[in-house]
Amino acid sequence: MVRNAGVSMGTSRVGALHPYPPWRLVSIHMSPTPTTAPAWREPPRDYLARRPAEYTSPARPLSVYVTMRDGCRLAVDVYLPQAEGAGAPTRWPAIVILTPYYRRFAIAPDTNRAVEAAPGAAKFRDLLVPRGYALVVVDVRGTGASFGMRDSFRSPTEREDYRELADWIVRQTWSNGTIGATGISYVGAAALFLASTGHPAVKAIAPLFAIWDTWADHFYPGGLLLNRLAHGYDALMVALDHDRREDVRGYAYFADPAFAGPQPVDADPDGTDCRAAIAEHRANFRMPDFITEFKFRDDHLAYDPAFGTPSFSPYHYAGSIRDDVAILSVSGWMDGAGYANGTIVRFLALPNPKRHLLLGAWDHGARINVSPWRDTVEPRLDWLGELLRFFDEHLADRRTGLSDEAPIHYFTMHEEAWHAATEWPLLPATRRLYLAADHALADAPGSADCDRARADFGWGSGTQTRYERLAAVDTRTYYPDWGARVAALLSYDLPPLAHDAEISGHPVVTLWLAADQGDAALFVYLSEVEADGTVRYITEGVLRALHRAEAPPPRLEQRPWPYHPFTRAAAAPLVPGEPARLRFALLPTSWRLEAGSRLRLSIAGADADHYVLVPHGRPPLLTIHRGGHHASLIELPWRSA
Repeated sequence: MVRNAGVSMGTSRVGALHPYPPWRLVSIHMSPTPTTAPAWREPPRDYLARRPAEYTSPARPLSVYVTMRDGCRLAVDVYLPQAEGAGAPTRWPAIVILTPYYRRFAIAPDTNRAVEAAPGAAKFRDLLVPRGYALVVVDVRGTGASFGMRDSFRSPTEREDYRELADWIVRQTWSNGTIGATGISYVGAAALFLASTGHPAVKAIAPLFAIWDTWADHFYPGGLLLNRLAHGYDALMVALDHDRREDVRGYAYFADPAFAGPQPVDADPDGTDCRAAIAEHRANFRMPDFITEFKFRDDHLAYDPAFGTPSFSPYHYAGSIRDDVAILSVSGWMDGAGYANGTIVRFLALPNPKRHLLLGAWDHGARINVSPWRDTVEPRLDWLGELLRFFDEHLADRRTGLSDEAPIHYFTMHEEAWHAATEWPLLPATRRLYLAADHALADAPGSADCDRARADFGWGSGTQTRYERLAAVDTRTYYPDWGARVAALLSYDLPPLAHDAEISGHPVVTLWLAADQGDAALFVYLSEVEADGTVRYITEGVLRALHRAEAPPPRLEQRPWPYHPFTRAAAAPLVPGEPARLRFALLPTSWRLEAGSRLRLSIAGADADHYVLVPHGRPPLLTIHRGGHHASLIELPWRSA
């Protein structure tokens, strides 16, 4: 029983999955290793240990062009398990990786050392091919050694290519007629696009760190443009698509000096076709120009009224995913701007009974363990073991015990423990904390008053944040200077906690804002102030005041936190001086607060390091109302020790 004042026990739970056993929340501390964790009946590392390689991988893949309906040729690598002896299998389930980041690099001829030519696909190749899967890696249209031009980010044209590629795969003599797909980020969303073609061969997909709504969860969180991301991502893609090798080497993922552009297919030994393909890529769309065509979520291209923001978002096509497709969705608490949101919404909104959700202390792509209390920089959980078990169960028809596991697994930072759950929200209790006098957070609203602060258009959250890795910046430590940065903001503190407490899920803020301009942006940050004064970033949320209207979420965007339509019709400027309610969710997290720590809520009117500044050239005076009829508050998914 939760006894804190201001805590309520919620009754509305979303996403209960009846095919699974009646699990209760369970947990295990991860020290010294997660191997013994009863959050799983069989932890991923243990499963991987008992599923050794049975075959070998080829030294080089088969590499061919596959011609699409319009004559465009796509470069495809095929890795087949190498089996020996009479009775060895000759047909395999195929797993597809659809990438814009080179299926494989060519290696400079004067290189006299071993070089991994497929940095994006290698982990999947080494995991899956020796265990009986064919791996098919494709340069998507307009990238790598493939011909064609990209007319948008995650183009509908690519989606039709994926249908044809699935047809090609099942016609091959090495195919057993079943297909899975996986990949990180763009590549994970491509797996969703493939499944949304409804192709009957597609049986299981694992979108990893993949978006659901490209507009709201990637480039316009809270209705505000991530302008630095648009330019940063564009620079990466121009370097790759135009084969600017010196620029490519500026990215840690592709920094090996032996990399010499995209690898030509086997029938193009001198690279003539590859060079012709690269020449076509110069007509590809440019991200800053493209994404700013869509100021509102319901905007369309002026020259193509049928093309809007849904056209390049997986949710738009998800109704065509067959119900029998198994889906493993993976994200992390520091996964960019809204990737975890998209991962959770996908899990909640799709009707597919065979679906699983994994949320760790990871950044985008699980490159780094983001917990401040980590004992290693690299992620401790072998999530690849979970991926293998998923495909073994749902693609290879092995009996792995996965159906006996809880559908949700998540990691709580500072506790350094994994938990299992059967439904979302994760915690039934909500603690309400109100903004109060003397910059305090309190369990009761208090009397009516307000606090004022001028938006500082020079303030930013830094360059070692959740955002940088989205543009392939190799961030290794997150928010190292957070205490100094947050000290400049309007903040409210809870008194020191008497006992440990856990926040797991989406904090939701309700702020009554008045401004002296017709628009403003509100950034809200949660921090833990430890007993020794150390300030640690927990999570954040943002909303542009213009987009404060709420609405019921559409069927494929179901969520238990506030939904904003971000449409032109719903947009409403502020009336200067009049209070308006802004209610929005912060990004999800799972974090244990330590006894003696204080929880801090901080408010900013800008993040100049990542977002466009609004209103342009007019830093607004922000008035935050509290108490009385305009009680600003935060609602926290809360569990006390």
